[in-house]
Amino acid sequence: MLALQEAKDSSEIENIVTTHDELFKDDVLPEAFASPAAKEVLRYRQAMRVGFELVRTSDLLTCNHIIQIQGELERNNAGFRKLPGTALKDGGGQTIYTPPQDPAEIIQYMRHLERFMNDADLFDADPLIKMALIHHQFESIHPFYDGNGRTGRIVNVLYLVKEGLLDIPVVYLSKHIVRHKPDYYRLLQAVREDDSWEDWVLYLLEAVEQTAGQTITTVQAIKAALFDYKQRIRSSYKFYSQDLINNLFMHPYTKIEFVQRDLGVSRITATKYLDVLTEGGFVQKQRIGRSNYYVNLALSAVLQGPTEENQ
Repeated sequence: MLALQEAKDSSEIENIVTTHDELFKDDVLPEAFASPAAKEVLRYRQAMRVGFELVRTSDLLTCNHIIQIQGELERNNAGFRKLPGTALKDGGGQTIYTPPQDPAEIIQYMRHLERFMNDADLFDADPLIKMALIHHQFESIHPFYDGNGRTGRIVNVLYLVKEGLLDIPVVYLSKHIVRHKPDYYRLLQAVREDDSWEDWVLYLLEAVEQTAGQTITTVQAIKAALFDYKQRIRSSYKFYSQDLINNLFMHPYTKIEFVQRDLGVSRITATKYLDVLTEGGFVQKQRIGRSNYYVNLALSAVLQGPTEENQ
């Protein structure tokens, strides 16, 4: 769910705007709720998962990994740019930056960046500072036709995983960038025009500090909600099981089929469990068309509250 938070906010930077409600509905009823923005965000989460597995198994973050991440995100195999014409424009349509155009140069710059990410002897600095430098260089190379911003923000988190600062990719830096979007683009450009590296690095260090603290708060709130549900359901219902609690906290919106699958019970039994939990105030029963789904009230409040109110 925290990876979904990052996917949602990173996509919003690119004006792909959706809500938690849309994303959670798509999880339980994809055939009935096919929001294009939600689909884009869910592809981002899948791209993050693909990248995490690549980094976790290899302890490297390579050009080929980044190409696979972008391919998962954009659902294409275009790879690095091979044709000229890419330019970054401001809101008025004026070109403010032209990235490298020669395909050979793009490959050369990305190979240099790959070495910088993986060879610690090249530059002895704290990984958080290196992450800021890597992100700026990646966005300035702009190696793909589409998806450079979102791919670059996935690389941020995966680099911290590679360096051992994160066990799993749960720090969603994009939340800070959404809130300070004009500063993000201004400082990116200020490095290109005025060599203002310090301001850029400090911006991303502050993003890490704030979002890491917020992530810890969110995780603790989820943990508290989970233990509250566990204690109250165990004391009140004979059908309590750890698999049931896991189901409720893996899916903010769950459904009968999920409970059937995760608990290995019949449809009638799964329906009974969810209806009883509805009566107990743990979940809220909702309906779309002919299908029902069940909202975990405590988990949804944790995930939606801090984010939605700031949109």
